[in-house]
Amino acid sequence: MLPKQLKKFVIFFGLVSFLLSQSNEIDSNQKEKHVNRLAKESSPYLLQHQYNPVDWYPWGQEAFDKAAELDRPIFLSIGYSTCHWCHVMEHESFEDEQVAELLNENFISIKVDREEMPEVDHVYMSVCQAMTGRGGWPLTIIMTPKKEPF
Repeated sequence: MLPKQLKKFVIFFGLVSFLLSQSNEIDSNQKEKHVNRLAKESSPYLLQHQYNPVDWYPWGQEAFDKAAELDRPIFLSIGYSTCHWCHVMEHESFEDEQVAELLNENFISIKVDREEMPEVDHVYMSVCQAMTGRGGWPLTIIMTPKKEPF
C-alpha cells in the first residue's frame, strides 16, 4: 500500500472504529434504560425481549394477579427463538416506544416461549384457530385475568 493510501486507510479505520464504539455505547445506554422481568428468565426467546420497553411478565401467577388488581386485560404473545416473524414483530412493534407505552398503560403483557411451555401454546393456538380459522407465530391473544380469551 502506498503511504498516502495507508494514511487514508488508517484515518478511515479510526473513524469507523470511533463510530462503532459510539453506537455500542448508545445501544448499551438504551438497554440499561429498559430492563423488564424477562431478564430473570432462562429461555433464550424470553431473554431476547428483556430490553424491550414493553413491561413484559413471564407466564405466571404474578402477571394474572397484577392484571386482576389493575382490572386490565392481558396481552399474551407466544413465539420462539428461531421464528423469523417473531423477530420482525419484536423489532417493528415491541422495541417501539409508542407501542410499548400503549401496551404498558392498557394491558398486562405476558411473553411465552412455546418451546418451553408447549401446553400453553397448544391451548391458545387452538383458541386462535377456533376464533379465526387459522394460526401461526407470533401468536397474540387478548384475554381476561382469568385466562379467558376474547
